[in-house]
Amino acid sequence: MSEDSKHALDTDTDTVESPERPSKVAKTSENHRGEEEEEDYCGMSQNPRNGIQRYLVAIEYIGTRFSGSQQQLNCRTVVGVLQEAFHKFVGQPVSIFCSSRTDAGVHALSNVCHVDVERISKRKPGEVLPPHEPAVVKRAVNHFLQKNEGDVMVTDVRTVPLDFHARFKAQERTYFYRLLSGPEPLSTFEKDRAWHVPEELDLPAMQEACKVLVGHHDFSSFRAAGCQAKSPVRTLDELNVSEVAPTPYFPSILERNQNSLTHEDSQCFHTESSLGFGMRRKHRCLVVTARARSFLYHQVRLLVGVLKAVGTGDLSISDVERILNAKTVTAASPMAPSCGLYLGHVKYDLP
Repeated sequence: MSEDSKHALDTDTDTVESPERPSKVAKTSENHRGEEEEEDYCGMSQNPRNGIQRYLVAIEYIGTRFSGSQQQLNCRTVVGVLQEAFHKFVGQPVSIFCSSRTDAGVHALSNVCHVDVERISKRKPGEVLPPHEPAVVKRAVNHFLQKNEGDVMVTDVRTVPLDFHARFKAQERTYFYRLLSGPEPLSTFEKDRAWHVPEELDLPAMQEACKVLVGHHDFSSFRAAGCQAKSPVRTLDELNVSEVAPTPYFPSILERNQNSLTHEDSQCFHTESSLGFGMRRKHRCLVVTARARSFLYHQVRLLVGVLKAVGTGDLSISDVERILNAKTVTAASPMAPSCGLYLGHVKYDLP
């Protein structure tokens, strides 16, 4: 799937009594949802069902071989693989709902979903048994996931009430974007895990640009075509750029002594004065952090595209202000590729 592909939101065909869907969500087929578009929502359906346990499940995955997170016909998706693993575990189909949708190539350090499971006795069909403990669910589902490419894993499981929805109860989402700067070809270990920018990036300039974009704004200039959010206004609670050690990074004792990794000496990651045969010159690794309750469709990748242009000198700080005030996506720089984007954390007020 291309970087600009758009995934369908689960269409609802159940009645209003179903606890799987919020009572105020209209029946609609939304075919333009992407990795960052998250709607605000107030109110939940509360209709507990006997014998059914809802689990909140945290997962990590490498997005390279997925056609996004949401289930699609004839495509390998995160939800599809996860539902298959749960099916093999509990012996019956399940429906999984993610907190955040991610496009093809986008990774997750921690995405969160919920699933309802009714534990039925295999020896006495029809007999409902007490729910599985979360640790049992985690271990069993991971067993089946490892037999399917092994590029998605359950990292945490807990029980929640039947009215707890992974998407609509999320209070905050944090995304990270990795850029590797330097003329050397990208390492095999970094393929599809970061955006390679051959030019040198001006970190201070990028940090100044973040100050223009952070806060409460109309982000129409950072809203991809097809976004179905009702309003382009969002509050970006955090947007910053920092330099970190490239990975994989295995410094020798001599190197650590010569280059103590202090704040003032952050450039040591890429300034080796002499390299032995077969040793790679390291790229600079910059990480953009974006944190908000919700994001517009492709908002993070469009923000990173502008920050990268500032870093290379193609845009100035005044240009960033102009783009923000233009309120049209045609004013923005080209969108950053999906490979460098990571959903880092989804925050909840858990019961």
